[in-house]
Amino acid sequence: MTFVSDFEPRPLWSHFDAILTIPRGSKEEERIRSYVVQVAERLGLEHLVDATGNVVVKKPGTAGKENAAATILQAHLDMVNEKNSDVEFDFSTDAIKPLLEGEYLTADGTTLGSDNGIGVAAMLAIMEATDLVHGPLEFLFTIDEETGLTGAAGLDPTLLSAKRLINLDSEAEGALTVGCAGGADTDLALALETVPPPADATAHTVKLFGLNGGHSGVDIHLQRGNAVQLLARMLHAAAGKTSLFVAEIQGGNKHNAIPREAWATVVIPAGGSRDFVARLEQSFHAVKAEYSVPEPGMEMRIDDAPLPATVWSARGGRQALGFLVAMPHGVIAMSNDIPGLVETSTNLAAVKSSGAEVRVLMSSRSSVASALHWIREKIEAVGDLAGAKTEHHDGYPGWKPDLDSELLKVVQGVHKEVLGSDPHVEAIHAGLECGLIGEMVPGMDMISFGPQIEFPHSPNERVKVDSVKRFYDLLTETLKELA
Repeated sequence: MTFVSDFEPRPLWSHFDAILTIPRGSKEEERIRSYVVQVAERLGLEHLVDATGNVVVKKPGTAGKENAAATILQAHLDMVNEKNSDVEFDFSTDAIKPLLEGEYLTADGTTLGSDNGIGVAAMLAIMEATDLVHGPLEFLFTIDEETGLTGAAGLDPTLLSAKRLINLDSEAEGALTVGCAGGADTDLALALETVPPPADATAHTVKLFGLNGGHSGVDIHLQRGNAVQLLARMLHAAAGKTSLFVAEIQGGNKHNAIPREAWATVVIPAGGSRDFVARLEQSFHAVKAEYSVPEPGMEMRIDDAPLPATVWSARGGRQALGFLVAMPHGVIAMSNDIPGLVETSTNLAAVKSSGAEVRVLMSSRSSVASALHWIREKIEAVGDLAGAKTEHHDGYPGWKPDLDSELLKVVQGVHKEVLGSDPHVEAIHAGLECGLIGEMVPGMDMISFGPQIEFPHSPNERVKVDSVKRFYDLLTETLKELA
C-alpha cells in the first residue's frame, strides 16, 4: 500500500491503491476481474460473469429498503496503457507509481488509470459498505471499453434487472452527462515500392516528441498537435523537390489517444544531408511557433542512423508523406444545437510501417449519424487518391439526451443539497457505454458523473484528489435518495 490509501474516503482510495498494482490493459482484464470476484466472494454477494467477461455483482438493499427499485452502478475495468518513450515500464507486470503533485494525483511517466479506476474503486467501496442506505444494487463491471466498447457490446443484458443506471466514467466535476457521441474506426493500408538506398547516402532518425496528446474525445477541441501529422508535414516541407527516401515512419498507439510522439528514418543522397537538416529545422521552428500555446514542450531530435537495406522510392516517400499530410484530423464540425459541443471529429491515431506497407488508424466520432458516415467517406476518399486500401470497422452508437429523465432530476437535487451548487447538464463528444446499454435494455434511465480527471489517455493523466470525496458523497447520497 502507498500514501494513496490515506486519502478520503479511505475505502475508495484503498481499493484504488490496490488497483494500481494490477495490470489491466484493454483485453487483459483477467487479474482485475479476479480482484472484483474475490471481493464479492469475501462479502458473500451473488456474482455472475457473462461469456464476454463482464462481471455483475448484486447486493441487497439495506434494512427497510429491500423492496425499493434496483439501481445499476457501472464502470469499466480496463485502462489505456500509455507511457513516455524514455520510461522503462512493463504494463503487463509493473505496478503504477503514483505521485502527488499539489492537489492532483498522477503517475510517474505513465497513465494513472483513474479512468476508470476511480469508478471501479467507488463501486467496490459501496459493495463493502455497511453504513450506507440504499436499495438493491447491481454492479456492472465491463471489459475492453477503451478499444471500442466491445465489452458492453457483448453484454448479456439478462444479467440485469434494474431500469436505471449510473455510469461512473465521466471526468468533469460539477457536470452531469446525459448524452454522448457515437464513433467508429477506419484502417488504411498503403503499399509502396521499395528500392536500395542510393550509394554514399546518409541516414537519419527524426523524432518529434514532448507533445501533450490526450483523449481524442475529451481533448480534441484543444487544438493540440498530432505528432504523426506534424512530423509528416515537416518532412514533406523539408524534402522540397529534392530526392528524400523514407525507410519507415511510426507514431501513435491507441485509437482514442492523440499521438504524442512520432519518428521516421530518412535517407538523403550524398552531399544533401546538411541542406536537408537545415530545411527540417526551419520547418520545425515554424511549427513550434505555430503551436507555442498548446504544445510548449514540443521537441525534435535528429540522430545519425545506420543505412537501411531498403527504402521507399522517392515517389513512394512523397506519396506516403502526402497521404499523412492530407488525412483529416481534429474538429470537423461544432454542434449547432448545443453551444460549445464538438459534433464531429476524427483522430489520426497511429501510423505503423513495415517494409513496403504503411498502415494508418483513424478514429472518428460524431453525435450525428450522417456526419459520422460522411467523415469516414472523406477518409476513404483521401485513401483512394493515395492508392490505399480502406477497411471500416463497426462502431458504437451515441446516447441521445433525455432532459426529462427522472434520474437526472434526482441527481440534480442531491447535487444542490449535498454540494451546494447546481450541476452543469451536458452531452459530451467522448463515447460512453450508455449508448450500447441503452440499446440493449430499452427504457433504461441513465446518467453519468465522476470526479475531476484531466488529460486521460496520456502520461499527463491526473485526478484532483479532493474532488473524489465530493464525487463519492454525491454517489452515496443519490443512492440513499433513490431508496
